[in-house]
Amino acid sequence: PGLEQEIPGETPKRWRLPPRTLNSLITIEATELAALENSIEGAARQGLQHLAENLESLRDKVRAIANPPSLRTAEPDLEALSEAQGIAARPGPRPRIERKIMERLREAILGCYRVRLHYKSRGTGMISRQLVCPYGFLYGNRHYLAAYSLNRMVLDYRLFSLSNISRVEMTEVQFERRPDFSMEKYLERSFGVFQEEPFEVAWKFSPEVASDAKEYSFHPSQRVIDQPDGSVVVEFIAGGELEMCWHLFSWGPMVEVLKPKRLKRRFNQLLESYKCHQ
Repeated sequence: PGLEQEIPGETPKRWRLPPRTLNSLITIEATELAALENSIEGAARQGLQHLAENLESLRDKVRAIANPPSLRTAEPDLEALSEAQGIAARPGPRPRIERKIMERLREAILGCYRVRLHYKSRGTGMISRQLVCPYGFLYGNRHYLAAYSLNRMVLDYRLFSLSNISRVEMTEVQFERRPDFSMEKYLERSFGVFQEEPFEVAWKFSPEVASDAKEYSFHPSQRVIDQPDGSVVVEFIAGGELEMCWHLFSWGPMVEVLKPKRLKRRFNQLLESYKCHQ
């Protein structure tokens, strides 16, 4: 039942399901729609309008193919869930990224084309032209393009702030993606986004905040070691000394830097500077 012959009278016979027959089997849960709506809202708040629009398009397509009865059943629960949950507003930069820039970068990434970035230095404000091989995007408080710089003085992977790219020139020259490059492994080299040579890190959290520290994911390579006095030591390997200090500052005197010594000195200087301004 429900099958129809591909070509009536044909021998041997071939059968097919009429269009949209399987749609009746697709049920949509209110929680699934709510998760999608939250993702749309989160992307929009982060200034990722292109991503929000793609998610909206996906949502509309899902609704179009869903089983109508299940969709009608989900709507009241979706409304209730939407009112009961939300995304907390986080302080921080919400840079504007032009749609045309994102479209060209996506095209270059998918087609493996070199691009020339018109890039504004955050330090000097000067515009430079950077010839790069784009690999992907990194989304966070700030959003970045991960690319291989063809500058003879660099010839390595770099992160370029998307909000500092004023123009993207497409070239007709393609590049071959390096099979040994992994965005995940590249990001694991650092604590945050600033790239430095990785080093061994050890932080000791006091017993008062040990349970909180155990719930944190400081780095994918971390190892948490319980101490006899109730404190915990967190060890991992990464670069990004400055960003580590910024994060450690939020723990105040409840954390002690065990290694490396230069990070310990820098963090202690930050704490002393803060005390002097109180």
